[in-house]
Amino acid sequence: MANNPTHVETIAAIATANGAGGIGVVRVSGPKAAEIAHHILGCCPAPRQASYLAFTQADGSLIDRGIALFFPGPHSYTGEDVLELQAHGGTAVMQLLLARCLACGVRHAEAGEFTKRAYLNDKIDLAQAEAVADLINAATAEAARSAVRSLSGEFSFVIQQLLTQLINLRMYVEACLDFPEEDIDFITQGRVLEKLHTNQATLRNIFKQAKQGALLREGINVVLVGQPNVGKSSLMNALTGEDVAIVTPIAGTTRDTIKAAIQINGVPLHVIDTAGLRETEDTVEQFGIARTWKAVETAQVALILMDATHGVSVTEETILARLPTTLTTIWVHNKIDVSRETARLEIRDQQPHLYLSAKTGDGLGLLKQLLLDEVGYQPSGEGVFMARARHLAALSRVETHLNQAEVLLAQPELVAEELRGAQEALSEITGEFSPDDLLGEIFSKFCIGK
Repeated sequence: MANNPTHVETIAAIATANGAGGIGVVRVSGPKAAEIAHHILGCCPAPRQASYLAFTQADGSLIDRGIALFFPGPHSYTGEDVLELQAHGGTAVMQLLLARCLACGVRHAEAGEFTKRAYLNDKIDLAQAEAVADLINAATAEAARSAVRSLSGEFSFVIQQLLTQLINLRMYVEACLDFPEEDIDFITQGRVLEKLHTNQATLRNIFKQAKQGALLREGINVVLVGQPNVGKSSLMNALTGEDVAIVTPIAGTTRDTIKAAIQINGVPLHVIDTAGLRETEDTVEQFGIARTWKAVETAQVALILMDATHGVSVTEETILARLPTTLTTIWVHNKIDVSRETARLEIRDQQPHLYLSAKTGDGLGLLKQLLLDEVGYQPSGEGVFMARARHLAALSRVETHLNQAEVLLAQPELVAEELRGAQEALSEITGEFSPDDLLGEIFSKFCIGK
């Protein structure tokens, strides 16, 4: 895309968070950025040099004094001419400054439009653009580090490496199809199977790192289910370290879902305490029980709580029967401080049974580690990329195409088609092959001003 084409509208927005702050920033991007600078500042600052200037209204009255920066394209975030006005971060000041920019003939930016322009102007690829939003929204230090790695291009680099391998293999296969009169064994001669296996191994490694990154970004949704008075609210409080749920010996105290967020080794954990599951005539409690089952539908892990002094009863077995088969379940035997048992993990019928005390915290560390193990999180330090659901879906399609290519190895024309499908799926990650509606969906989730 050519730099600063005349048909591109100039956009402006407040780039800092809502509310009062020490500093606020209004950002302008597009062919009129220098013109806007002259209107508001009386001059255009020297490129990439901070200038302390007065920000004025059309009649010359003062809005504020602050720092102005001008970045001529293509050497800017968006690849276009960019003007940044840094003023005092009061809400009224920011709105006045933005209104002044808009009055000079520019348009208010849409959500994510600055980053979208950076992508369209080849400053960053699509995976890096998404990493911008992921870095802003990172809930843990580990998630932030992974987002920075993706933003710096590490994720895109390994994707591009695999893409190059796929393209080279596809070119070889299609070249063989173009010269069918040549009497050669294209599979053996070109080591097609060997190269396929290399690509599959590379893909598995990328997939592994991307899945870890997806956990850091999305976290784990954990729902606590069980009969009344088995200690769900106590466990909720123990996990969060706060009294977020009311604990009483009265059955049915929790009548609605209660949500809290914590982190375990950098992985966000979204814990949902639910109403105790039992037969009841109480209308309000019935609503709470209905919400319990709704919460189960969105969870990845269900902790089935029971009183360790009673063990697994028909009620717990009934609860298990109603849970989705795709849901990871962990049996939690609570109140070992009463039953005088030790904290431990047992595997019965291939299902984990954990004994702990929410009251004393004994066994809580075992539960936290078990949660990470059950969702497959393995902290590996460097190399974990911030990944989204669409990235994992694209990598899954690549895996399917490569596996199918191996099955169809005796039919070169079909192998070529599978490799083409794998190439297109992989290209979607960095945006080399992306439908416009996908771009709209991605950038609409960004904040205004980024």
